[in-house]
Amino acid sequence: MNNRIHDIYRPVEQRRRDFKEVERPLTCAEIAGQAKRCMGCGIPFCHGTGCPLGNVIPEINSAVAVGDMRRAWEILNTTSNFPEFTSRVCPALCEGSCTDGINEEPVMIRQLEKVTVETAFRNGWVKPFVPEHRNGKQVTVIGSGPSGLAAADELNRLGYTVTVYEANAAPGGLLRYGIPDFKLDKAVIDRRIKIMEASGIRFVCNTRVGSDVSGAYLARRADAVVLAIGTPQARDLRMPGRELAGIHFALEFLQGQNRVIGGEAAVVPVSATGRRVVVIGGGDTGSDCVGTSIRQGAASVLQIEIMPKPPEQRSPSTPWPEWPYLLRTSSSHREGGSREWNVSTRAFLGEHGRVTGLDVVEVKWEFSPVGRPLKFTEVPGSARRIDADLVLLAMGFTGVSPEGVAAELGLAVDPRGRVLSDPERHIFCCGDTANGASLVVRAIADGRRVARALDESMRRNER
Repeated sequence: MNNRIHDIYRPVEQRRRDFKEVERPLTCAEIAGQAKRCMGCGIPFCHGTGCPLGNVIPEINSAVAVGDMRRAWEILNTTSNFPEFTSRVCPALCEGSCTDGINEEPVMIRQLEKVTVETAFRNGWVKPFVPEHRNGKQVTVIGSGPSGLAAADELNRLGYTVTVYEANAAPGGLLRYGIPDFKLDKAVIDRRIKIMEASGIRFVCNTRVGSDVSGAYLARRADAVVLAIGTPQARDLRMPGRELAGIHFALEFLQGQNRVIGGEAAVVPVSATGRRVVVIGGGDTGSDCVGTSIRQGAASVLQIEIMPKPPEQRSPSTPWPEWPYLLRTSSSHREGGSREWNVSTRAFLGEHGRVTGLDVVEVKWEFSPVGRPLKFTEVPGSARRIDADLVLLAMGFTGVSPEGVAAELGLAVDPRGRVLSDPERHIFCCGDTANGASLVVRAIADGRRVARALDESMRRNER
């Protein structure tokens, strides 16, 4: 029996000195061995319960196990628009519901997807899709993140003429400007955009809807509009000292580094070089800040989180086949720095207008009978200072402002910052814009869903 492979990264001392992708290529023997682990499954939950895209995972893995990579790609290509993205940045929800994970470790589904799509690109199997007939309808997609790209790709396949507007210099949204290159090389995005352009999809970049061109104008010129601008408002930490220099949102920090690597900027606007970095927020974005700070040469890196430390094994609060609540250690965490849980920030401390530290206190959590965190109280006498020269806020996003593009398009925004579609006027919202901040794979799935809903709406009008 082949065991799950845990050594999937380049050596730490090598990768922490560059921004190349951290994962090493698996050998053919490793790939075949991992695919064969999937073949003993009785009733698969991975593709139904686990994967938002509905990837037919057992059939893909079966093809990989016998070396029929062309067949594996053909199956994967029916459900997933951009497996080269998800196989790099998805947390692999499918693996959380893998039947093998009940008594052993789950199959390496994400790595098998990655080798499938990369083999397809290497052999020229990934080709543009130009519809045999266009339906004469124009669709404008505002935003080129994963949901906008998926909606554009699906609509093009349905025969629509699609134009995608992007505020930045190149398409990709947070795939390009938020996720570090050491997780997703931007050449991977460029490769896909070229295929989409060859398929007939037009990209208009460096154009901010709402200032360079109005949303109302675009809506008048198109038969339908898809709004896919993500959740641009980051969650802030409003407390004493917030005005001090040296406190930045995580994306400001991450985008700056990505723009330098992409040749859009000469120097990073926010640098961790030689600084004592504190990252507030324990999620993936916080982890990306850790890895980027290490590569920039930070003096020290500390990631703090108000939530309790997750258990080492699956929590009873998330039984199989649910996505397990447990401690996750990323490749960035393995490269250095430290983490602390149960830490609440009370104030930012500073001298001469610049941050020098944090006033924090430990908190104690109350749990439900199955181990789910419920509420916390401060621990008396636990207040302390954490020194910091650079503080990065990585606490998620609060949604879309009711003003701006949403207002221009006449769309309502609910109290949670989610923009509501208006099918009667053929204006649809997808991804994080419609549902709140979530995962790349869910954004792609929602882009596909909205494309189908838009098409059905247009067809109803023609009857």
